[in-house]
Amino acid sequence: MSPTRLSTVVLDAHDAHDLAGFYLRLLGYQVRAKEPDWLLIGPPPGTEGLALAFETEPEYTRPVWPTRKPGEQQMMLHLDIEVDDLEGETRRAVAEGATLAEHQPQDDVRVLFDPAGHPFCLWTETPQ
Repeated sequence: MSPTRLSTVVLDAHDAHDLAGFYLRLLGYQVRAKEPDWLLIGPPPGTEGLALAFETEPEYTRPVWPTRKPGEQQMMLHLDIEVDDLEGETRRAVAEGATLAEHQPQDDVRVLFDPAGHPFCLWTETPQ
C-alpha cells in the first residue's frame, strides 16, 4: 500500500464561502475547517466521501465547457457525483444554484455548472 492517499480536491472561486455553501447543501456535507479565504468540507462522520476545499482566488476565471475556441480557460477537472434519482437530483441541484449545461453527452449523466462555473456531473448507474 502506498504511504500517500488522495484526501481532498480544492476548487478556486471568487468567494470560497459562497461556493462551499452550494456544495454543503448539495452533498449534505459538514464544515471541517474554516479560514477567511478557505474552507474544508466533508461527509458527516461515519459516511464515505471525498473532502472538498474551497479557496478564494480574486483572479479566478470561469472554465468553458464544452471547449469552444482556443485561448479560453478550459475545464481542468470535474466532479462526478453518483445519485439514485438523476432527474430529481438534477432539479434539486438547479434549485440550490447550479445551471444545467446546454450540451448533454449521455442519457445517464447530467452536466451542470456550480455557481462559480465549475462543471460537475450527476450520474446514475444504468443496468447493463
